[in-house]
Amino acid sequence: MHRPFGYRALMATQIPVTIDRNSPVPLYHQLAEQLAAAIDTGVLKPGDAFENELSLADRLDLSRPTVRRAIVELVTRGLLVRRRGIGTTVANEVIHRRNELTSLYDDLKRNGREPLTEVLEFNTEFIDQRASQILGLDPETPLVYLERLRSVQEGPMSVLRNWLPPMWADLDLDALASHGLYNVMRARGVVPAVAHQTIGARPAEPSERKLLGLDKNDPVLTMSRRAYDSAGAPVEFGDHCYRYDRYLFDITVYAS
Repeated sequence: MHRPFGYRALMATQIPVTIDRNSPVPLYHQLAEQLAAAIDTGVLKPGDAFENELSLADRLDLSRPTVRRAIVELVTRGLLVRRRGIGTTVANEVIHRRNELTSLYDDLKRNGREPLTEVLEFNTEFIDQRASQILGLDPETPLVYLERLRSVQEGPMSVLRNWLPPMWADLDLDALASHGLYNVMRARGVVPAVAHQTIGARPAEPSERKLLGLDKNDPVLTMSRRAYDSAGAPVEFGDHCYRYDRYLFDITVYAS
């Protein structure tokens, strides 16, 4: 059989999968989630060959349409790539970033990097009418304002500014130095579930240039976020800026 130029045979790793036929969870979704977990945890690495549909169906005693639907879901989520003449392989790491509600701290830890946090300002009597409106509070409500410098081994990465409801006036600053804000919030039963984010770019302000080690004409990436809990109640408003050369916003979009 003719192979395309540059073709090399790839041996697919067989991932252990447990299928519960008595579960209300659809079989294809059980399969997709376990295979996705193998990719997320590095059992399957970028570029690895993926077991083909027929082999999976025979090995797990599943129908081919069930297996096909699971594979299509992983392709749609950007975890797998199908290429003619090569087959199905695990996508590269850039594509692996999911459309999840996570903090910068979570993202860095997931990528094996150690975040360093310096609290620059903590103000429990901050009046900001715009932030109060976003948080669904009276315009004169004293808010908790938090400003942090987030760094990695290479140097400073971002200036993080957050406005929080008054209930966070007793926020543990030591915990913020060793955990992300969302981790601290979850520990107290406040779980951000959905957010609206706006991403952009602008010239760095003088204070930002100093903190981030930027030259005069260097830009910063920006991201503002309004986060809500599962009941739709606002839990925080953030307005952050990032060094343009140390952070990327990776977004996977899907066709309708």
